[in-house]
Amino acid sequence: MSTLDSKIPEGPIADKWTKYKDHINLVNPANKRNIDVIVVGTGLAGGSAAATLAELGYNVKAFAYQDSPRRAHSIAAQGGINAAKNYMGDGDSIYRLFYDTVKGGDYRAREANVYRLAEVSGNIIDQCVAQGVPFARDYGGLLDNRSFGGYWFLVLSMPKVKQDNSFCSVAMQR
Repeated sequence: MSTLDSKIPEGPIADKWTKYKDHINLVNPANKRNIDVIVVGTGLAGGSAAATLAELGYNVKAFAYQDSPRRAHSIAAQGGINAAKNYMGDGDSIYRLFYDTVKGGDYRAREANVYRLAEVSGNIIDQCVAQGVPFARDYGGLLDNRSFGGYWFLVLSMPKVKQDNSFCSVAMQR
């Protein structure tokens, strides 16, 4: 019987990916145009990845599952996106998002990957805002939060109008 090698770094869960990043080989900037990056999926994550990599100078080939990037699940989903931002001063944290996500997945998720997602979730929101994702905002201009699903803390909400269509389209045209 063979064993599955998940390639997850050794060590405490909070340090696994930081340790991995410190020892990863980097791409020489002169070789960026010689590398083709394939992005599968053109929703919020795929469109964002494709746009960012293209802006960095890589040759990006993006493939959509559906007939159009506008049919991605990011557009179909009406909820929002969660991150450990602690906007409301309610004690939200990386660990709390990690715990809620693992618990919400019936403890079947790879914990190291979920922890890394929780760790970078705040930066992901900042990147989405910078690239034009139209999150709902309160009257003061701050990102709006609401209660959602089984999460203990509030979740950043997307607007009811499906304006992230324009983001995905713009990202794919870059």
